[in-house]
Amino acid sequence: MAAPRTLAFLALFGVSSSRSSECSYNGLLNHLNLTNPDRILQIRRPVKDWTSATLVQLDMVMFGILDTNEKSQTVTSHNWIEMQWTNEFLTWNSSDFCGIDTLSFPRSMVWIPDINIQEDASDGGSAQMDPVVIIRPSGLTSTTARQRLTFTCQFRLFMFPFDKQHCNITFSSMSADARSIVLGSVKNGTTITRISEQVMITQGEWQLNSMQIVKENMTDGQLITSKLTYMVTLERKPLLYVIILIVPLFYLLILDLASFFICEAGGEKLGFKVTILLSISVLLLILKDILPSTENGLPLIAMYCISVFTMVWLSVLEAMLISLLLHLEDSLGKKAQGSADTPADIQLEAKSQKEPPGVEEKGRFEAGKRCFPLDRPCDRDLLQLILDDVRASRQLAASQAKDQRKPGCYSKLAKVIDSVFFVCYFLTVLVFLFYMCISWI
Repeated sequence: MAAPRTLAFLALFGVSSSRSSECSYNGLLNHLNLTNPDRILQIRRPVKDWTSATLVQLDMVMFGILDTNEKSQTVTSHNWIEMQWTNEFLTWNSSDFCGIDTLSFPRSMVWIPDINIQEDASDGGSAQMDPVVIIRPSGLTSTTARQRLTFTCQFRLFMFPFDKQHCNITFSSMSADARSIVLGSVKNGTTITRISEQVMITQGEWQLNSMQIVKENMTDGQLITSKLTYMVTLERKPLLYVIILIVPLFYLLILDLASFFICEAGGEKLGFKVTILLSISVLLLILKDILPSTENGLPLIAMYCISVFTMVWLSVLEAMLISLLLHLEDSLGKKAQGSADTPADIQLEAKSQKEPPGVEEKGRFEAGKRCFPLDRPCDRDLLQLILDDVRASRQLAASQAKDQRKPGCYSKLAKVIDSVFFVCYFLTVLVFLFYMCISWI
């Protein structure tokens, strides 16, 4: 009786010890043949039937929009990427191993899909890969990565600064075709967008509108490649550009309209308009640093700046023309006033200079002796009286003509040109501003 009892005890002890060993991770690793390095698991696609494709599912969440560069046409963002697929060689029944339902081990021990981003312009150290992979009892393998991703995006800047940019982030395999690897996603675009908005830390001057997921197969000759594209829509926050560009240009345009009421006599009008023109030139230099030179079409903001610059430039030319006409009017007036005093008048005035009192009395006394009869004036005195009367009459006529003189032809022409140009200029400004509002809004 003792021998059977001993054998039963040893058998029970062996079963319990085997069960306790199976409850450890070592037993599971031995079951999956992961205790010894196996190059087959690292290089071979994990399928039992090579004709079946491996479904690789990619989910990307955007943590932040760090920077955009319109010159180089790139966007820098902080992304979190999860990739999962099924390894048909690494499966187990969790009930056989005390309920172990997850297992993690270094990613270098198993096959990893070679997935890359076509628009990636980042440096080599921008991606931080998870050092381990996690595997489930069904063989579902997953790994994650964080990346400061800089990707190319073709900016459409026609509506700048009220623009929306549509950028693509395309995932594809570097070496496998659609018969080996098929790309997909676990979550849809709406869910990805909602999660990204919840975890978004920074957006800068941009706001994430939506993320859509497109699955497609691209044919390149006889090779068919599976691609997964995230279509990211970004909307610019335009407040800063409205403050530093649009509003100042509008104010300068209003000031140029108000400058038509400045008097032309002092010459300040032309200088004021030239100052406005120089201010617009400074704003154009600021715009040059923002917009890329590779843009084919002319953005609305550039049309706005150039149109304002052109209108102010025409206004400066009109002010120069008015100043020229008024200068011609003044020159003709001075010439006419100078021609009133003829050389004969100057000679007469020179001859009619008063002599010293003694000489004049002596001359009159001698002339009185020669002039007879006594009631008849001599010739010299008669000429002096006539000259005085003519001079007095001419001065009176000149003063009356100065008071009653009407503007000349040049001043009239200047007023007509200024009035017509102001009306046309004002209507052009109204139509232009209305067009810009309709185009932007």
